[in-house]
Parts: sequence; structure tokens; C-alpha cells
Amino acid sequence: MKRYEIKLESEARLELEKQLKLHTTEYRLAERAKIILLSADGMSLEAIASKLDCSQRRICKWRRRYCENGLAGLQEMQRPGRPCTISPETVEKVITGAVSGGQVSSCRRMARATGISPSTVQRIWARNDIKPHATRTFKLSKDIHFAEKFWDVIGLYLDPPERALVLCCDEKSQIQALERTQPGLPLGVGHIRTQTHDYYRHGTTTLFAALNYLDGKIISRTEERHRHIEWLRFLRQIERETPRKLDIHIVLDNYGSHKHPKVMAWLEKHPHFHLHFTPTSASWLNLVERFFRDVHMDVVKHGSFTHLSELNDALQAYMEERNSSPKRYVWRADGHKILEKINRARQV
Repeated sequence: MKRYEIKLESEARLELEKQLKLHTTEYRLAERAKIILLSADGMSLEAIASKLDCSQRRICKWRRRYCENGLAGLQEMQRPGRPCTISPETVEKVITGAVSGGQVSSCRRMARATGISPSTVQRIWARNDIKPHATRTFKLSKDIHFAEKFWDVIGLYLDPPERALVLCCDEKSQIQALERTQPGLPLGVGHIRTQTHDYYRHGTTTLFAALNYLDGKIISRTEERHRHIEWLRFLRQIERETPRKLDIHIVLDNYGSHKHPKVMAWLEKHPHFHLHFTPTSASWLNLVERFFRDVHMDVVKHGSFTHLSELNDALQAYMEERNSSPKRYVWRADGHKILEKINRARQV
């Protein structure tokens, strides 16, 4: 074997000794540093091999690499690897086929269409951060007065007027009284709650709710329908159950019954009622929608009702329980960031 004479400069020695002191240095790099340091100290090839428990051929290899390339020679060399067997045209077809909005939305379908394996398709998609299986829903408001209505509602949340109530109002319609065909098992240790997929229908009900933004209490009633007639009855109930000396600011959506001529005529006779309409297709601004989600999860989703009245009783009991220890929903989102996001979506 050809012998290589190792002469270390002070800077190179300090760098190798530093590598040995670091706990994060890989074992193979630490071994190479030891080979060079021991060789520079004049230790023989046989002695180094015995001390480090490695072959003399390996020692010669790293001595040669250091003599030819210095410290850079102790690093792993870039290897060419196996040549790519997938043509650029096939890769482009896999990518464009996924992002073009066609029906090819799975690895297996794309593999059959391009003649490569599903795992290869998956790797190409993952490398380009493409997820054809995922879908994110959205609804972009086209209301030309969006910003004006948006800040009107947000202003009520962030700075409620004095001597006034802020009520988030809406109706949750088509709540079905479903009776499961068989009783399910309750949640227990080691098994999840069970529920049959089929059911008997016993009609639908509509829940009218007014969420008090300041204290979280609910004014509610159930009706068979949700026309302007039922909405007027609900407004009269709000009038009865709130102090007359306070102004009533109501946040609501643009449903037709909310703007019916008879409703507007009644509001003219009750000037302490003030309506604040959310922008079109932006009912998420109304915090009562968050309350309706709780109603669905806590009462409707896992319930089984043999009669419509049983559903109405369950809803009423839930309202009474909530009002005994009301939970307030507080608006915390930054309005400017929301508008920036909406403007970006419109540009796209």
C-alpha cells in the first residue's frame, strides 16, 4: 500500500479536534478525524488499525483523500445514484393530470393512465406538494357593500353600544326528529358509541334563537315553519323578554322573511330595534351559527326521537340548561386580516 505522509497545519488540527469534542458529530466522521490526527502524530498504520479496530485499507483510503482534498476530502462524496427511468414527459403528465381538475384523483387511476406504478405517482405528487385527494370548500361573497356591512357587525362585537343589547339572531330550520330503528350501545371503555344508519322520520322543526353577545344567554322558540309570520312572533318575544328602556341591536342574515314588508312595518313602530345585516354569503359573521353547531352536536346528532314533541322538549331543556350557566362567545379575530384574505381570494 502506498504511504501518504500527513502534515497538519494548526487550523486543520483545531478543526479536527473540535469535531471530536462535538456530541453531534457522526461516528464515521469522528473515525476519519482520529485517523488523520493519529497519522499526523506519527503512529504506524498497524497501530492505528489496532487502536481504532478498522482495516488498514480504510486508513489508507482516508489518508489519501486528505492528502488530495484536505478537510473536504473527509466528507462523503456526491454519488450519481441510479439513473432516472421516468421520462420528463411522464412526470409532466402526472402533475398536469392532477392539477387540471379532471377525474384522475387517485394514485391507482393515474398509474393506469400513465403506465407507471402507484408508488411512483405518489412520490411525484409528494415531491411537488400536490394533494388531489384533499378538497377545501369556500364561499366568496359578491356583496358590493361587503366591507361596510362587515365593519358594522364587527364594530358591534368589538365596541358594543352603551345602554343596549346586541343579539345575534337566526333560525335553524329543518331539524329532523329521527328515531333510530334499533337502540345503540353507549360510549364505554374499549368501544365507541354505536348508532344505526337507518331511521324513521317524525317531521322537522325550526329553532329560532337570539344569542345575547354580552352575557351568552339565549332567547329561543320552536316553530313548525320559518316564514315572516314566525319571525314576527319571535321579534315580539324578544320585545317581551328584554328591557324596554334598552336599544336592541340585532345581527341577522339576508333571508327573505327578515326583510318582509310586514316585518319592516312592525320595526318602524318599534324604533328601539336596529337591524345589522351580514354581507351576502357571510353568515359566519353571525355568532349564533356557532351556537347552532353546539345544538346539533349536543342534542340532534346523537339523539333518537319518537315524536316531534320529544325533539322540541329536548331543545327546550338544552336552552334552559345553557341559560342556567351561559357560555359567551367572544369575537377575537382581526378584521383587517380577514379582509386581506378575502381580497387575495378575489384576486385568485
